[in-house]
Amino acid sequence: MKTIWNIDQMHSEIGFKAKYMIISAVTGHFEDFKATIVSENQNFNHSQISFTAQTNSITTKNSKRDGHLKADNFFNVEAYPELVFTSKSFDGNVLIGDLTIRDITKEISLEADFKGVATDSYGQTKASFKVKGAIRRKEFNLTWNALIEAGNIAVSDTIKLIIDLQFIKE
Repeated sequence: MKTIWNIDQMHSEIGFKAKYMIISAVTGHFEDFKATIVSENQNFNHSQISFTAQTNSITTKNSKRDGHLKADNFFNVEAYPELVFTSKSFDGNVLIGDLTIRDITKEISLEADFKGVATDSYGQTKASFKVKGAIRRKEFNLTWNALIEAGNIAVSDTIKLIIDLQFIKE
């Protein structure tokens, strides 16, 4: 029997981290996103997972930097308003799927830690996951960079994904 689970935005975060100037990091997240899981079992193996984030909702708590990320150098939010993930497989530990950023789709692999299912004080059944991984931003045509002193680059190519997800059973 198929069960549909919808994202609980109040208890979820789609975060990322990039090295900046080799010595520090910038973190951020998307504020406007949707996700669903269609499962056929309680351990979520072989579930269908889909996710969409509005690129204009990116925030790093710095409006100037956020404006730069929304411009054509990075997400080009006017031309590409969404980033999309669609799963291909999930074995309980590894989530594999297609990630589309801008007009480029690449298969990615993420570590997924299923934290369990619980019923909240309102009687809603919820499932929780911690998802981690990394992408290479240049593979998605997010190519802007600058050289800093000693010839190093300002922003790393590798972007770490740190995602906390809570779903509500429909």
